[in-house]
Amino acid sequence: MKPVFVLLIIALYFGMLMLISWLTGRKGADNDAFFRANKSSKWYVVAVAMIGTSISGVTFVSVPGMVRNLDMTYMQMVLGFFFGYLVIAFILLPLYYRLNLTTIYGYLEQRYGVRSYKTGAWFFLLSKIVGAAARLYLVAYILQSLVFEAWGVPFVVTVIGIILIIWLYSHKSGIKTIIWTDWLQTLLFITALVLIIWQLSSSMGMNLAEIVSTIRESPHSRIFIFDDWHSTQHFVKQFFSGMFITIVMTGLDQDQMQKNLTIRTLRDAQKNVVSYGLAFAPINFLFLSLGVLLLAYAGQNGIPLPEVSDNILPLIASEYLGTVVLGIFVVGIVAAAFSSADSALTALTTSFCVDILGMTSIAKDIRHEQREVRIRRRVHLGMSAVFILIILLIETIGSDSIINAIYKLASYTYGPLLGLYVIGLYTKVKPTDIYVPYVAIVAPLLCFLIELAMLHFFAYRVGYELLLMNGMVTALGLWAISQNKKIKIT
Repeated sequence: MKPVFVLLIIALYFGMLMLISWLTGRKGADNDAFFRANKSSKWYVVAVAMIGTSISGVTFVSVPGMVRNLDMTYMQMVLGFFFGYLVIAFILLPLYYRLNLTTIYGYLEQRYGVRSYKTGAWFFLLSKIVGAAARLYLVAYILQSLVFEAWGVPFVVTVIGIILIIWLYSHKSGIKTIIWTDWLQTLLFITALVLIIWQLSSSMGMNLAEIVSTIRESPHSRIFIFDDWHSTQHFVKQFFSGMFITIVMTGLDQDQMQKNLTIRTLRDAQKNVVSYGLAFAPINFLFLSLGVLLLAYAGQNGIPLPEVSDNILPLIASEYLGTVVLGIFVVGIVAAAFSSADSALTALTTSFCVDILGMTSIAKDIRHEQREVRIRRRVHLGMSAVFILIILLIETIGSDSIINAIYKLASYTYGPLLGLYVIGLYTKVKPTDIYVPYVAIVAPLLCFLIELAMLHFFAYRVGYELLLMNGMVTALGLWAISQNKKIKIT
């Protein structure tokens, strides 16, 4: 009964997404709608949609799971997120709106040259497609365990089916559809989060005051670490890593910024960024609180926890809390996963078409527009195929905590973007464009060697501060290949 029940929920959910796709697609399916939503989005709608894009299915299971090993120290990084959003709102957005960009990497062409522009775009494509595939892998794995494994369906078929669903509702109108599907999905997964906490607490016989007391008195309620500088969870490392991860994974990321750029005015776009930035602290605190309650429930009922932390919530939701909670969990995780993956797929298609193939959002004539729409749809299909291949590769490799793996990858791949934008925005340094790709490739490799050396010689384990190190090495490399090595701060 359980697999049929889950499949029915997914089918109904898919029907809702296709209805939204039809409603948005009938009013326009050209490249301007796909890339920029015809610059007609409302900031408050985008703000809600952006929460769903940023909080993926990985967050839904990994953040509660990480409480077992790291307590609630993730909140230190979350606090840094908000200050990163302020940088995006008041430094990066004014630049993007002034240049009237379709993709944010167009700035690099104007500041450095064509090779730098292509380098930035390729680093985004690599970063996003691997990170988004990693997020979606976890959801595919959970659905495989809950539904399709019982029917003997191979994992590869499950993955293809999920990607096909996302492609079907996103391929026509792109970001114009995604804003509204993500808006719906955000509301659904937040509702699911609250309902799971309520159902879990009810099963333990707790009222609201007892829930608060349980979380406060738990040995896993620790948030701040100030006394152990060698710990990767030290407050300074976590706070500034959170701030800069937000700057690069949102402000320098076409996926995240594409929705912002569909808003007509800069002022409204800034309202959007600040408002959804504020929402992250309470939402992530709820996820961490859920993690504490899951551990309390397992202890109260003598439930042996799985070795992999990401499996704690799926195990308890599917095996111990009944059909209602299972249904809520499926809605929540699918909504969170789809809102992240569909946005990533659209942004990857946009960046490849605009940055690599040189398309524009406004075509010269009808025939030219029809040709470019056909090319864009082929690219969208190709990106979907790449998603499938990377998810299968991740399945082969495996990971204990996907969210940590994603942040680690981001430290390597977004570091060069951070260096490019810092040098471009705050100095008069003019690197030789032809050498910029080499600097962007060498910097992460050098940081990897530095990370190994620090662990070997000083027993220091580098955490998310690797991103700052990578950006700094990239900036020094850009200075080294500059025609004018005298840095003038602008």
